[in-house]
Formats: sequence, C-alpha cells, structure tokens
Amino acid sequence: MRIAVVNNFFPPRVGGSAHMAASLAEQYAARGHEVLAITAAYADAPADETKDGYRVVRLPAVKMPQLGLSIDFDMSFASLRPGNWRRLWKLLDEFKPDAVHLHGQFFDLSWLAGLYARRHKLPMLLTIHTLLISDNKLYGGVFRFLDKVLVNPILRYLKPRYVILDKLGVDYCVERYGTSDANSDYFPIAVDTGNFEKPLTLDVRAEHGLGDGPVIVSLGHVIPLRNRLPLVEALPSILDKHPGVKVVVVGRVYHDVFLKRAEELGVADAIIVTGAVPKADVPAYFAAADIVTHDLNGGCGTASLEAMLSGTATIASVTEDNYPGIELRNGENILLVRPDDSEAVANTVIDLLDDPEKRALVAQRESAMVRANFGLDVVAEEHLRTFEKLVTEADVLR
Repeated sequence: MRIAVVNNFFPPRVGGSAHMAASLAEQYAARGHEVLAITAAYADAPADETKDGYRVVRLPAVKMPQLGLSIDFDMSFASLRPGNWRRLWKLLDEFKPDAVHLHGQFFDLSWLAGLYARRHKLPMLLTIHTLLISDNKLYGGVFRFLDKVLVNPILRYLKPRYVILDKLGVDYCVERYGTSDANSDYFPIAVDTGNFEKPLTLDVRAEHGLGDGPVIVSLGHVIPLRNRLPLVEALPSILDKHPGVKVVVVGRVYHDVFLKRAEELGVADAIIVTGAVPKADVPAYFAAADIVTHDLNGGCGTASLEAMLSGTATIASVTEDNYPGIELRNGENILLVRPDDSEAVANTVIDLLDDPEKRALVAQRESAMVRANFGLDVVAEEHLRTFEKLVTEADVLR
C-alpha cells in the first residue's frame, strides 16, 4: 500500500502526537509499504528529506502568535501560506496514496488532506490525540463552540474512520462528533519499545545535581490540561515525610501556574524545570526517577506509558476501564489516582517511597502490561489490518 501520514506536529518537534505519527510511519515503511509524511515546517528541519525508510515533506507554515494567555501553544498553520493548498494536492497526486492517515481533528493539514481523500474516494483514518476541553469555563466554552461550528461540520463532510485512544476520547467524540462503533476503531497509544532498549544518553542525576535522594520526574509539556498543580499541592506533605525529594519537570512550560503555586506553598526549591529535551534523552530521565507522574488532571498519555514501559513506577489519573479491551488493575499493573486530587497523589507517592519493594514490583508489572498491549509493533499491525480492510472495501465500491 501507499500510505500518506499527515500531522501538523512531527519530529523534530517533540510531543506525543508527533512521535506517534512518526513511529507509525516508520513501522508502515518497515513492513514494506510506501509512506509519505506531510507536516508543517518546524525550526530548521529540512523541507524535504528521506528518513527511516519514508519521505517527509514539511510545508511552509504560519506560527500562531503567543498572546500571553494560559492556552497559548506552539502551533503552526500551513493553510495560511499562499500556494500550500496546491503544493499539498500536487504531492498527493504524485504519490497516489491508497489510504491516508490523518492525525489531529482540528489541524488544517488534516482538513486539507482529508478533503483530498474525500474527493478521490480514498479511505482515511483520523486519530484523535487532543481533546478540546478545559476546566476554565471561558476557554471550555470557546472550545465547545469551535467544535460545534467548525470542527464537527468539517468532520461530518470528510467522513473519516476514527481512531480513538482511550475512554475519555470515546466519550468526548460521541458527544462532540457523534461517533459510534460503526465508524470508529479503539486502538491504544503506540509506544516505541525499541527506544528503551538503547544505551542511556546521559546521567540525569549528575546533569541536574540531584544527588542520591528520591526523584519524581514529570515529563510532558505543561499546558492547562496537564498543569502539574496536583503534584505541586501534594509536595508539602511529601517533603514532610521525605525532605530530600526533588521534582524534575521536563517539557516546555506554556502554563506556569504551578510555579506560582509552588512559591506560595514554599516548595519551589524542590522543583527543577528542564525545558524540552530530545526524544533520545527521555529514557535517561525515567531511569533517574523513583516515580514518574504528570497525567494528574485526567489522562494517561504517551509519556506516562513510556515511563511504565521503562520500568519506573508511574502514577496516572484514569479509570480502570480507560482503554477498551485492556485490563488495568490499580495497585497491580498501574497506579491510579482521581483527577486533580493532590491528597491522593501525596498518599500514593509517600507509600511508594516508603516501600521500595512494592514500588519495584508495580513498576515491573506496569512495564509488562504496556509492552503487551501498547507496543508499537502491536498497534501498527492493528492499523495496517484496518487499512487493508478499508482499501479492499474501497476497491470493491469502485
């Protein structure tokens, strides 16, 4: 098959959506399929390159301005640059895809490539990565309005087959986009197990002067949906029992309320913020940690699953039925707390630091669970089976 993979976010940009799109593209190519990845220009990344067995084309893009709002995010839009519509369609005409894999329901490249697929009667999968929700009533209302008047009408026209990653996504897509079992597949987030089989790239404890004390790593961009407040508000209790604890926040800070709260609580000295780090360094940060947690506002994303895979005890905030078809057991193969519950975070962290044997056992079970259910090879094979079915059905209709 010839598969076009489309995502505004793509490496070297870091983030779960970018890495998942690239990892799946690499897997498709490794299994003998021809792959073209189309994305938005980013930093000094080449406009056109071949890597990992497939071609990547980065279209010129307009970067969204930073307005000083708590919902600011580093996004770029390709449709605003003159000629990109024509460039994109020419690329697809030349590539002649059998199927299209779109990533992100509110990205303009997904809409443009989806329009091409619809007009050429090509099967398309659309993976829902980020939900347009916010605890802030104003932002939440704006997001709901955008979903209703812009995103949903476009999706209703495109008619993709949805790939939904977890129960939160299922509930959201049913409410906002009217999805159902008839037009959806429930594949979990793909985790690249190979990335955690390589030698570590650096000594994180030495790099940041962490010493031998307990370390909590919180990895992922700081945005309103992952604001780190439950962890910061748990810190006074944690430090009372384990005074040497350090919290290492890894990722870009787009929402700094957690730092202001840390100052108010007098725990700022226990927090180290590194900024974004290369993907290759992520395993080293997990290896340096005693505990990993950043999905505390409701969720269990790529970074949390990678942390579990690495063999580090990881706390998240979803329900045991979060992944359709995958059995989660709190305290056995995963560590769960209620969303935005700082007291539960404090109790869980203290319990894990008090009992290293329990921490190691849970970490081992988490790793085995992720490897069996979320491994990139497993998830890629599920995607390819779906593509093959859709392409066969499309051929029959033609």
